[in-house]
Amino acid sequence: MQYTNQNTQLYDYAVSGAVCSNNLTPRWFSAINAPFPDLDGYEVPAFLADKAYGINSATNTSLFTTALTEDNTVYAIWDGTNDLGYYSFIQNEEAPGATLNDYVSCIFNQVDKLYASGARYFVLMNVAPLELAAIYANASFGGVGDNQYWPDKLTYGTNLTAWSERMRMEVADVNAIYQYRTPYEVLLANRYPGSNFALYNVNKLFLDIHNNPAQFLNGTMPYHVDGFVHHCSVTGGNCTLVGDADSYEWYDELHPSEQTQRWVAREFVGVMGGSSSYATYFSS
Repeated sequence: MQYTNQNTQLYDYAVSGAVCSNNLTPRWFSAINAPFPDLDGYEVPAFLADKAYGINSATNTSLFTTALTEDNTVYAIWDGTNDLGYYSFIQNEEAPGATLNDYVSCIFNQVDKLYASGARYFVLMNVAPLELAAIYANASFGGVGDNQYWPDKLTYGTNLTAWSERMRMEVADVNAIYQYRTPYEVLLANRYPGSNFALYNVNKLFLDIHNNPAQFLNGTMPYHVDGFVHHCSVTGGNCTLVGDADSYEWYDELHPSEQTQRWVAREFVGVMGGSSSYATYFSS
């Protein structure tokens, strides 16, 4: 996988709060009185519909600056935070009988759809170390109880270390499945003939930032890899910044800081360039 074109166009079909499949881990979205739109039922189908139609009917203009072809398009999937998290696997609220392997199978099912439409270049991004995000961290890493994203967390258990360890094991299990299943599907099962895959180890990048913040964060010292900079009430109000945002690895209880996201983007370009130390490459 090589990347040299600096005139890249980005198209985003992600939905905040989405999971891979509402058949596995449905999460209710009160604003629409329905589960969050998911990859399987909305995001990927929406993209494929746009790709097939190609025209914005309201403006009669092309939906894509350049026609999407087998050779000029890379498809990236980064999922898992919502599937593994609150109101989902960590609370045992997945569909009856659903497993973490079923979740990863869902990701590959989306690749199946994209591959059938002509996609040949893929970047699969593994799951960040969510056990270090304050919503799931133990107290020594800045973990919190009830918060704006999980306002009734302590109703389900007050042991922050237990929540953190549960999340750590979920993340480790899913990333191990990615590590071994990706080469199996691409190289051994030959599920995607003529394809090129990069498995982007976002988890390691986050851990490197956590363990060596001076190499990655650029705000005023001291650097903060535990806790977060944007604090709000349990209802999501009265928000305030408690420091220099670029000095923090995490923006709020759940989301990485802007500086962390810059590094994710920077390394993504390196992944597409074929030389990133955070990627493993497979070609069929």
